[in-house]
Parts: sequence; structure tokens; C-alpha cells
Amino acid sequence: MSSWHALDEEIARWRDAGRVAELWWRDDDAVDATAALDRLLGLQHQTGQPLALAVVPAQATSALAARLADEPDVDVLQHGYAHTNHAPPTDKKSELGPYRPAMVTLGELGTGWLALERLFGPRALPVLVPPWNRIAPALVPTLPEIGFCGLSTFGRHPRAEAVRGLRQVNTHVDLIDWKGHRGFVGTEAALATLVMALGAARSASEEPIGMLSHHLAMDEAGWDFLRSLLGRTRTMSGVEMRAAKRVFASREARA
Repeated sequence: MSSWHALDEEIARWRDAGRVAELWWRDDDAVDATAALDRLLGLQHQTGQPLALAVVPAQATSALAARLADEPDVDVLQHGYAHTNHAPPTDKKSELGPYRPAMVTLGELGTGWLALERLFGPRALPVLVPPWNRIAPALVPTLPEIGFCGLSTFGRHPRAEAVRGLRQVNTHVDLIDWKGHRGFVGTEAALATLVMALGAARSASEEPIGMLSHHLAMDEAGWDFLRSLLGRTRTMSGVEMRAAKRVFASREARA
């Protein structure tokens, strides 16, 4: 049985249960208007699927803001502050880890949010995407206090609200093999992970399943797979790609 057929069968299980499988699409590390960004936005236009773009505030340019000004189906999320690693060489990379005083880190996040508001206005959502998908647990309860309503990292998590007032919706399928050859993980691996995540969501949670791309690091195979997946899910019944503004909205607003 092909992996695409396995995806079709999993979506059929959602339909049989009278439910719609929710997906969302996040792309990380945006900083400037580039040819790769043009390609990403072209794919978004071609497939008509909403995109959440995680932007690094300290590096974001006015050219990026101008490029996104007429992109109504692109939401901007805050990708840390400067995407700078503060972890020691013995630890995994992290900008928002426990390696500096919390007030310093939170101050930078606040500065970053002001930069995104200035550049992108209401298009920017108060949703934090930690660089390398890592954040010190002690920082999470403080995020609503500085204005964040959402958090997005990677992998499954136990509950929709990490803390009161902070909705957490992660990504689950990374298209890049960061620990290996740093190219596309492959169609079989990507679809197997997606089918597994959808099965878990169908039986154990209501979390939308997130697809994660990196427009500045994708190879041709990754672009081809993403195009196929986005196009396929657009025409399938029983599955819908949600915009980030809806994914991170209150339960009442999502209904």
C-alpha cells in the first residue's frame, strides 16, 4: 500500500467518524524578500492554502513587510528574537533556554513583538515560535503576561493550553532531515509521520496537525512533495488546511 493511499485511508476514517481533519502550514526563518520567499508565496497562491510565516524580528526587513503587504492568506508569527543560540556547546541549540536571566529573554521578546507590529501591523499574530522549537519550561507561564496568546513548537503535547490564556498548537511533520543529509526527509517518511499524527489526533486529541517547511533550506524534492500535499489536501473531502489566525483563536471563535 502506497503512503499516499495510507493518507487517503486515514482521512476516510475521519469522514466515517463525521469529522474533519485539521491541518495547518508553518514555514520558519523568514527575514527578507528573497527568491525562495517568492517561490513559497507562489506555491501558496497556486494551492490556495493559508500559510503561517514565522519571522525573525531582529532581522526582519522593510522589504519583507512590503512583499507581504498584499498577501491576505499569510499570517506572521514571531520566531524568537534574533534566532541566536545561547546554549553552551554541550547542549542543543536554543535562544529561549535557561541560559540567561528570564527578564533579559522576555525583554528581547517584547522588543521583537514591537518590531513585528511596526512592520506588519494586524497581520502579525501574538504567537511565539521558539527558534529550534525549544523554550525553557519556566518561561512558558510568563508568555501571556507579555502579550502572547499562542505558542508553537514541534511534536505532540499533552493539552491545548500550555498555561491559562496560551493556546499551544505545534507542528508535527518537518520536511527536512536536519540530523542527516539536511535535504527532504522523503515522501515515505513524511507521509508516515503525517498519517501517524492524524491517527493520534483522531483518537486522542483535537489538535490540528502542523506541516513545517523552511523556504530558505528546501531542496527540489521537498518543494515537489509540499506542492503535491497542499494540492491533494485542497481537493480531498474530510480534511481542511486552517489559517493560523483561526488555529490560535479562542474555542468560541474557531467554532
